[in-house]
Amino acid sequence: MSETELGHFLRAHREAVTPAEVGLPPGSRRRTPGLRRSELAMLAGISVEYLARLEQGRDNNPSPQVLSALAEALRLDAEARVELLHVLKATNGTLKLCPGAYQPPERTVRPTLRALLDRLEPTPAVLLNRLSEVIGFTEGYAHLYGPLGLLDPPAPCLPRFLLTDPRARAAHPEWGRVCDDVIVRLKNDSVPDDPHLLDLVDELTLLAGAAFTDRWNSPQRTPERAGVRRLVHPGAGELRLVQETLELADFQRLVVQLPADDATGAALDELTGRRPGALRAVAG
Repeated sequence: MSETELGHFLRAHREAVTPAEVGLPPGSRRRTPGLRRSELAMLAGISVEYLARLEQGRDNNPSPQVLSALAEALRLDAEARVELLHVLKATNGTLKLCPGAYQPPERTVRPTLRALLDRLEPTPAVLLNRLSEVIGFTEGYAHLYGPLGLLDPPAPCLPRFLLTDPRARAAHPEWGRVCDDVIVRLKNDSVPDDPHLLDLVDELTLLAGAAFTDRWNSPQRTPERAGVRRLVHPGAGELRLVQETLELADFQRLVVQLPADDATGAALDELTGRRPGALRAVAG
């Protein structure tokens, strides 16, 4: 990667956006096929001089907030935002080099927790680390969430899936509530200057924009430990699930979901290939 690849990316996308697409008049004597540099700078809320430095390769380390503003102004779709993220990681190794000596989040399952997950079958249950990355789950959980895309490789992560994968909105009728709770837990389970957390925050700031930053910057509150969640499954239709969250050592948590009604219980039995009544409905 050359040191000007970020500049090439920004300039190419600036020239691909017409003034009409962003609500600006076409003007006259326009020398660029798309937006002028001054127009993009105005839309993103940054100076023309700083945008020039970015495009000319004289600054390759903009903040996630600046990148998010540029992505919004350029009307970048999810695929283009991921491409921008890859450009930055290839150039800098990450969006922003974060100091600190924190241990990486746990990504292995202790034998006792693995045995617990085995004994919970066929109940949908998932083990999450402090970044809400999926590190273990039951087969019942795989049957339920695998078809939704949550468990797609290389590294399943609940906030990344909810905020950046369009399938998440379709699967969660109460998407906003679910996102609120996940981001609250992300804040509660990590130390603010944890570099591993900051890397994820930078990534979601770019990829999800206001859908993430508005939640991240909201006042702290206590996350929900239990409640009924609605889920739309491509093979089983709409389900109602009673969710319980168990806090574990090392900022890990076990999330267990049980059917909230008989129809959901029957649907889960069919998904997991178990005999009818293997998962009984519980009161919400």
